[in-house]
Amino acid sequence: MLSIIADSTCDLSPELVARYDITIIPLHVVLGDRDYLDGISISPDEIYQWSDENKETPKTAALTMGEVEEIYTKELAKADELLVFTISSEMSSSYNICKMVAEGMPDSDRIHIIDSRNLSTGIGLQVLHAAVLAGEGKGAAEIEEEIQAMIPLVRASFVVDTLVYLHRGGRCSGLAMMVGSALKLHPRIAVSQGAMSPGKKYRGSARKYILDYVGDMETDLQKARKDRVFITHSGCDDHILDTVKKYLEDLGRFDEILITRAGSVISSHCGPGTLGVLFVMESE
Repeated sequence: MLSIIADSTCDLSPELVARYDITIIPLHVVLGDRDYLDGISISPDEIYQWSDENKETPKTAALTMGEVEEIYTKELAKADELLVFTISSEMSSSYNICKMVAEGMPDSDRIHIIDSRNLSTGIGLQVLHAAVLAGEGKGAAEIEEEIQAMIPLVRASFVVDTLVYLHRGGRCSGLAMMVGSALKLHPRIAVSQGAMSPGKKYRGSARKYILDYVGDMETDLQKARKDRVFITHSGCDDHILDTVKKYLEDLGRFDEILITRAGSVISSHCGPGTLGVLFVMESE
């Protein structure tokens, strides 16, 4: 038996976690002097309220070695192998922590750690594919090899409503020059080689700039793997989500269109109103 584990930045919904039997390790969100667990003791809306009231951006922290060891020990008691996914090592220490803990355990050969080189459902796409392969009876080493080949094909990007959270968080290089004069700009942020960087800038209403962003990806979307595509957001109006979903449905490309709400860690960095369409290319 193979147990698949992912840190909470994969932004998979509770329904998907249950359907694919994924174990989630929650990262931490720190508001002032209080520490919360992503997806367990704090919600994105509570984070936004705290941020507005305190004029501060929340801090986030990786899982601790003790938390990781506890999960490993529990899962190894019922599984032959563990396959563990983390947020990009360029963005967090989660990968290094997970790897260090595994190396210090007597059953280290049964634990496989994957640096997703991504975030949010850019990780989730990898996790679900791994779960499908595990369901076909493949082992951790074989799945890891296939996921490593898949990582460069993942397309993860999003368009933001406000630059405040990303700028304060300091995790997006090249963003600083856009802040100040960019009050009406909504940049596309893309993940490339494990890091975030800003791209095209959009203007207009939320519905307009989000549809412009999605439309700019149509060529790639038509060349994407057909199994699934994610619409992941940090708090967008239902009519916008429905419009984006219909756009993707009208492409006639995808077997499954999944809408997920970003968790507390990702929302802490991107702020409210962010939306991304994430998918996997068939080839480079």
